[in-house]
Parts: sequence; C-alpha cells; structure tokens
Amino acid sequence: MSDLTEKKARLTMSLRAQAILSSPVLSAIESIPREIFIEPALKQHAYENASLPIACEQTISQPYIVAKMTEALELTNRYTVLEIGTGSGYQASILSLLARRVYSMERHRPLFVEARNRLAELKLTNVTLRLGDGFSGWPEAAPFDRIIITCQVDKVPDALIQNLKPDGVLIAPIGPPGKEFLTKLIKKGDVIHTEQLISVRFVPMIPGIENA
Repeated sequence: MSDLTEKKARLTMSLRAQAILSSPVLSAIESIPREIFIEPALKQHAYENASLPIACEQTISQPYIVAKMTEALELTNRYTVLEIGTGSGYQASILSLLARRVYSMERHRPLFVEARNRLAELKLTNVTLRLGDGFSGWPEAAPFDRIIITCQVDKVPDALIQNLKPDGVLIAPIGPPGKEFLTKLIKKGDVIHTEQLISVRFVPMIPGIENA
C-alpha cells in the first residue's frame, strides 16, 4: 500500500468518525485523487482533513466540508447539479460520480482552465464548466435539481433561487464573512425552507470575471 493510499484510508476513517455516513459520498471521495487538484509541493498533505491554498488566493476545501456539503445535497444519478465556484475542480469531480450531470461556474480564468484540464485528465465527461459570474446563474441549463455554492454569501442571489427546481435543494455558506453557517435551502413553491447545519469559513463570493 502506497503512502498516499494509507493516508486516504485514514481520511475515510476520519470522515466516518465525523458522522459522514453516506457510502456513495465516501466512495466518491475514495475514488477521486485529491493530490492532482493541489500544487505538487503540497502533495504530501493531499489527504489531510484540511483546506489547502490554490491559485488566485482561493482554497480547496477540507475533505470533511466537501463531504458534508455533498451529503446534504442528497444526490441521485437522476439529478443535475449547478456548482458556483469551481475552484480546483475537486468538488465538481466528486459530484460527477453521484449526479447525472454537473454544471460548474468559475470567475477566475486560470482556475477555470486548470480545472477543465484536470477533469479531462480524469475523463469525467458529465461535467460542463463555464467561465462566468455566479451571481447570474446558468439560465440556459436551468432548472437544476440541486445547487451548491462554495463561497460565502450574505444571501443567496435571486438568480440562483430562480435556477432551482421546485422541491430542489441548495447548499451554501450563508451569513456575514467569518460568521457564516452552512445552510440547506429547500424550495417549496414560493417558500424557501432553511436549515443551518454547521459553522464554516469560506472565501467570499465576488461578482464579475477575472481573466488573470
């Protein structure tokens, strides 16, 4: 067993101990090589349960948060998912193993290009990436069964609520910066039901596109 394989096994045990109980989610995390989504100098830290820096002053979320958000989406292989904040592409790759189709938006061109290359390397053909402003959503592909926002928002943009199907679920870190809670929203007609899950820290969601 390689060193990375041992570390991956320990990570899976750690996630179980933190009450991540969905076998499909744990299997997806075991299947995706997290080391290819981070800088080579940080490869030895790939299976630590910690967030790590990536380009454009962004981060790859700690595996527990990825697992918690994914589990909260309650995915099936019939669902289409919209992700706001592709980042490294790691979360999108996990989602691709659990959903029918994943659409993911990133505002930083360098991250968008790197994520596209990684997903192609992994031959994950059910993921479509777009360089764009997440505040605008993805109306041409809407409505979505599930939406996941991987950056802090004070409130969910109206466009994303409109992109969500009736009875759809949206997961996002909502609240003032540094005080946000991972929140689950369920769309019931014109009423949005919310449930706060855990306290989290994410980089803020920013409008516009960055080409450098």
